[in-house]
Amino acid sequence: MTPELQGFDWSLLAAPFVAGLLVLATHVPLGAEVLRRGIIFIDLAIAQVAALGVIAAGLAGLDAHDSILVTQLAAGLAAGAGAVLLTWTERRWPEIQEALIGLVFVFAAAAGILMLARNPQGGEHLRDLLAGQLLWVSWQQLLPVAALYIGVLALWFGPAQHWPRLGFYLLFAVTVTASVQLVGVLLVFTSLIAPAVATRAFSGLRRIVIACLVGAAGYAAGLGLSLYVDLPAGATVVCCLCLLTLAGLGFFRPAGYTLQS
Repeated sequence: MTPELQGFDWSLLAAPFVAGLLVLATHVPLGAEVLRRGIIFIDLAIAQVAALGVIAAGLAGLDAHDSILVTQLAAGLAAGAGAVLLTWTERRWPEIQEALIGLVFVFAAAAGILMLARNPQGGEHLRDLLAGQLLWVSWQQLLPVAALYIGVLALWFGPAQHWPRLGFYLLFAVTVTASVQLVGVLLVFTSLIAPAVATRAFSGLRRIVIACLVGAAGYAAGLGLSLYVDLPAGATVVCCLCLLTLAGLGFFRPAGYTLQS
């Protein structure tokens, strides 16, 4: 360990790591459901739409610290509108739903670029929304998000199991909106999909537990590595989660699996 790291207060990584665990707590079960439904990119699309809401709030002058709830509301309304749109497209054109989800994502991304085209800090703002500012997450930010996630989990493992499609999309939109504010669009998508893919050989509670452990390992490795080599935390965690997913696919094999020649 370098002399600089020897004197570093590692407790500073506690809040970012807990933020990752909170995101995983909701995204792991939702990710398994997304994988089962075959709508892999829905979270990426809704996360980007939520980010568009954040951009719109910022351009309207509502992104000041004392207006954080207003910004969150703008992001939530945008994500909710995206959820309603995707529910309608799934009913109208179910055979091309994945393509339409992709178009929603690229439209929201392009619209965000256009909205920030004349903003001097536009590039930095887009980067923060995409990669997040995980290292700068504070304990104060985590408290309301934790309360929201507890409500989401209570609904998900309770009445939401019997909700129609729109209910799932709206619950998904609420969750993703909060997550984007914490970790950025890329980590929202990776936290949802990577643990679910890595543990596809399992099912039920066992899958949830192992997926959470895989996700936690990815966040821990990514945060530690980003500090050690001085790289952006969000992007480093994404890469670690993807590498662990490949390892999980090779290590966790379904019962009765045999290698094909």
